[in-house]
Amino acid sequence: MSSTDRLQRITDAVRRAGRLGVVELAELTGASEMTIRRDLETLAGQGVLERYRGGARSLLLRGDEPPFALRAYEGLAIKQRIAAEVAELIADGESVVIDSGTTCPEVARVLDHRRLTVLPLSLHAVNALTAAPMLTLLVPGGKPRPGELAMTGPLALASLAALRFDTAVLGCCGLTAADGLTAYDLDDAAVKRAAIASSRRVIAVAESTKLSRTALAFVAPASALHAVVTDESADADETAALTDAGVIVRKV
Repeated sequence: MSSTDRLQRITDAVRRAGRLGVVELAELTGASEMTIRRDLETLAGQGVLERYRGGARSLLLRGDEPPFALRAYEGLAIKQRIAAEVAELIADGESVVIDSGTTCPEVARVLDHRRLTVLPLSLHAVNALTAAPMLTLLVPGGKPRPGELAMTGPLALASLAALRFDTAVLGCCGLTAADGLTAYDLDDAAVKRAAIASSRRVIAVAESTKLSRTALAFVAPASALHAVVTDESADADETAALTDAGVIVRKV
């Protein structure tokens, strides 16, 4: 088991149980107790859990989103395949707004050699494009959220309102035909809505697990999306419902 997978398993187990001991986590993961103690220190530093002698208790509520650092490498190969598919949908010369999250920076990375005008909505995506030779990079105003480095607030909303884009590439925390596109953070949801309002076409990127999930903050109905790019494990009934709502679903 990789360290990233082990951290994710520890996080999930402690969140479900509320608290777990080092010995229990070692048995769950097959790792040594010394390794588990190091992992718990790492997760405590990310604000995921709180250490106590012999174990840890979760600091994540049921509706909380795990920290960016924990999610960034989870399912990375899938995120990269989704990003490559999105790149095929974008033509040279387009103006594109790229959302925050962990999949959208991968989209930015595959576009770094293209002739485009791009406004990234997170500093992670900005950093991925700073050396792009043919790309015109626009940087929004706003306040970056810790960890996510997503740009939020009035300055971010004003940046989006002042521009018009051919395509918006949006991440999401949840997406269903019934509940639409949803996010964990209210400020993030407002920025996503502004990106939709300023774009002629909206492409959502979502790992298959997100197609059966609904987060707290409503962003837009499924009908506001033109396409969804997900992976081949996506639930067939949910993707059919999205198609019935007028959304083009592409699986990779």
